Amino acid sequence: MNPTSLPFAPSRLGRRTCLAALVGVAAALVGPSALAQAWPAKPIKLVVPFPPGGPTDTAARIVGQKLAERLKQPVVVENRAGASGSIAAVQFMKAAPDGYTLMMLATPTLLAPHLYKKAGYHTVNDFTPVATLYDLPIVVVVNPTQMPTVTDVQRMITHAKAQPGKLNYTSSGPGSFGHLSMELLKQMGGFDMQHVPYKGGVPAITDIIGGQVPLMYADLVAALPHIQSGKLRAIAVGSPQRVSVLPDVKTIAEQGFKGFEAVSWGGLLAPLGTPKAIVDRVAAECSQILAEKDTQDKLLNAGAIARYQNPAQLAQRVEQDYTKWGKVIQDKGLAVE
Repeated sequence: MNPTSLPFAPSRLGRRTCLAALVGVAAALVGPSALAQAWPAKPIKLVVPFPPGGPTDTAARIVGQKLAERLKQPVVVENRAGASGSIAAVQFMKAAPDGYTLMMLATPTLLAPHLYKKAGYHTVNDFTPVATLYDLPIVVVVNPTQMPTVTDVQRMITHAKAQPGKLNYTSSGPGSFGHLSMELLKQMGGFDMQHVPYKGGVPAITDIIGGQVPLMYADLVAALPHIQSGKLRAIAVGSPQRVSVLPDVKTIAEQGFKGFEAVSWGGLLAPLGTPKAIVDRVAAECSQILAEKDTQDKLLNAGAIARYQNPAQLAQRVEQDYTKWGKVIQDKGLAVE
């Protein structure tokens, strides 16, 4: 077919619309059933935009192995770390939209275009959502020796207001989800604390245990062993519901901040223009995988909670979180060059 005969003018359409239209023409020619039946015929690459060992990488390997078993093709995990995942995301944009390259999306990569003005992509517009895979709860923890009376959010706020601007808290880094979540809570609660950023959750937790910083908004996966040992005290979780591994720890919403929700999460993306038949097939497989108890148990051991959302639901979540946390970044002036 001659491009000039297509029923649209590519020069007048955005990249997303143009690619979608081209894929629509291809699907009409071969039919969705033929696409689904022909795929997959070779190994699938699953890009993880973070180093090995973290919750996103662990979830990718758990789900990837199950996908490989169900699709009868290897799923090869490839780690491409750097710049909150933006390096991998920019490379992923160039992948062929044929279902043979997928990428894990986690909250840092979702928000990188807000934090880094030269990130090189737009999370909402430049990818095809496939499925949410997990939620990663975050938790407010304190050093119980340094803050013996701080057992809930209201006591934390009272403590902060008694010494305005002098109480320090930490997170895994500037612009991290823990940082953004505490800034949102400060804004809602009308109190102030100073952020002391670290390069990673492990050194931050090491120093809060050591007494250098008294308080942290941490990933549950990193903080849980120290909460269980008594070295840290959990005073709140950011999720809308309590988490099963800390059933007695109230949510922030339960403690006077109705509607507060701060949940890090991860899911699967495909390149823009990937045929809907393939996207729907992967999503359906993920739904079955995440319903299996052993998958749920493996994710929980990594500090994550299995959470399936279909392509439309993930698309809505991406757009909502991109807008919500982008506003926090803008309001607090957290973007960097």
